Amino acid sequence: MRKDAGLNGDLDRIPQLAWLLFLKAFDALEENREIVDESFRPSIEAPYRWRDWAADPNGATGDALLKFVDGSLLPYLRGLSGAGAHDPRDVLAAVFKETNNRMVSGYLLRDVVNKVSEINFASSDDIHTMAHLYESMLREVRDAAGDSGEFYTPRPVIRFITQQVDPKLGEVVLDPACGTGGFLVEALEHMSIDVETARQGQALHQDLRGIEKKQLPFLLGMMNLVLHGVGQPNLVRGNALSTPITQIGKAQRVDVVLTNPPFGGAEEATIQANFPAGKRTAETAWLFIQAVIRRLKDGGRCGIVVPNGVLFGDGVGAKIKQQLLEECNLHTVLRLPAGVFEPYTDIPTNVLFFDKGSPTKEVWFYQITPPEGRKKYTKTKPMHFDEFAECQAWWRERAENSHAWRVPVPDIEQSNFNLDFRNPHSPDDLAHRAPLDLIGEALAAERQLVTLLEKLGAESSAAVEPATAEDRRAAGWTEVKLGDFLRVKSSTVSVDPSATYKIAGVYSYGRGLIDRGELLGSETSYTTLGRLEKDTVVISKLGAWEGAVAVVSDPFADYYVSSEFPRFEFYSDLTDAAFFAGLAHSPSCWEAIDRVTRGSMARRKRTTPTQFLETRLWLPPKPEQARATRRLALIQQLRAPRDLATTRQDALAPSIFNGLFSGAR
Repeated sequence: MRKDAGLNGDLDRIPQLAWLLFLKAFDALEENREIVDESFRPSIEAPYRWRDWAADPNGATGDALLKFVDGSLLPYLRGLSGAGAHDPRDVLAAVFKETNNRMVSGYLLRDVVNKVSEINFASSDDIHTMAHLYESMLREVRDAAGDSGEFYTPRPVIRFITQQVDPKLGEVVLDPACGTGGFLVEALEHMSIDVETARQGQALHQDLRGIEKKQLPFLLGMMNLVLHGVGQPNLVRGNALSTPITQIGKAQRVDVVLTNPPFGGAEEATIQANFPAGKRTAETAWLFIQAVIRRLKDGGRCGIVVPNGVLFGDGVGAKIKQQLLEECNLHTVLRLPAGVFEPYTDIPTNVLFFDKGSPTKEVWFYQITPPEGRKKYTKTKPMHFDEFAECQAWWRERAENSHAWRVPVPDIEQSNFNLDFRNPHSPDDLAHRAPLDLIGEALAAERQLVTLLEKLGAESSAAVEPATAEDRRAAGWTEVKLGDFLRVKSSTVSVDPSATYKIAGVYSYGRGLIDRGELLGSETSYTTLGRLEKDTVVISKLGAWEGAVAVVSDPFADYYVSSEFPRFEFYSDLTDAAFFAGLAHSPSCWEAIDRVTRGSMARRKRTTPTQFLETRLWLPPKPEQARATRRLALIQQLRAPRDLATTRQDALAPSIFNGLFSGAR
């Protein structure tokens, strides 16, 4: 396709490939229905079906192919008309309304058609591969379109919003700005778990609804859903804001809205006229909030991505937020860190979660922060879904902490419905608080530290720590090889060139696993990778002798490593992952591994799996292992009160002098 003079860049090539893939997939679905249902009549007639004009590799080519595609095929598809609701012919007409063949060489077009024909949409393996390829195509569209004001939602954000809103089977889910269909596909996968019958599956497909204004994302969204098994996607090409809001009645209302409307868009006066006189604005986000409130049933739920301007906006914005708080329970505002939407925009973003039908009494805020040592996310180091784990754990049993705080509605009303409430636990805001408050919180944190340290001291006093081998045997310790309770985990996955893999490595000196970012399968020379699973052990061949040993915790489950990082699983009850995680921090453990590792110089040292399993260590009896694990847990619990006490102490001087000069007491 890159050789064709009519295609300039990915924004030309991807739509061209997308409509060809769509026709191939659609024809495969129709062929399957013809086999299982003798009364079925295909939506596309001969000679316009893929099997008629494209399947034969020696079929029409050159000018003859161009003449057929441009003069017959595309006009035919645009002119299709359905006989009732959800007729596939209406879907086809909408998809091809503004679709054109952009290739000028009929010979190159035949080459592309032949490649597409090789895909077997009856094969689950081929469909799986195509789904991965398609997601990489969508990323390329995002890269190509990022400077045009279109910002697409990262998959981890989509997944988190969908899981927290939790659409149920039988509920209607709408994305009124569906783009390439990310939210709808995620909702499909989320709800498919409960599907038990073919009828439920068909109903689920019809319950997923989307509206998209622009032709390219609409086409890509249709294809995305088709590739995920939705034969007749329930998508509408149009502007969700074009319907007067008073005309959205009960029949148009839905149970769930999941959406990321355009940032910074400006709507025409004719669109603004569809909204109440006191709440008209050109800003797209404000209009979408009103439309979403209207489209939700009582009891309906929503997760919507909004820019920071929505939080602090006044004027019309304040009126719309007042409506939101009065008609809905805005229970959570998720504040996302900088860079989540890189490289498309650096606009700070938030997610509003609300339920319609009862007014808001208080709003919880939760601040997601980048991993330690990073200020923001980037294109090469994007956000991962695992980084929402702490928020998900907090979600049900809500309590204030360093990331979470709540604001009563009266406080919001007094601020003229400003929702830009900063984290009161962050250093930037602590300077504006009274010194006595900071001192009180620091003292409380210090008392908690003392309590934890006293518990740690009691556990340490009771611990048995024999110094010699004879003393260890007398105390019930056992000398073992690592191979007595660990064995090699040899399972691997074949690398899919079109798939994306989260790659991990192992720090030396017991510092645990390292996130090396995402990698396309085509970007690695390895043909297989090992998948990390919780509570397995992973080492670096090059660095195990100096502490490059780690136990996999939840955040790194489902990451991948190369064969340079052997994996091991526990198979006996001599010890467990919790105790071994502490052992991996011990220089004594590293020295034992070093003793079995061959190589005289650091650069030549490599610990093989066999050598690692030959490593000899002393294991204490089970009660002492449990005590050591409890001590490790207490050490980890020290971090939160220690950090809180430090931030309050650091803020005291700014707080005192801020009060002197502002008079704020």
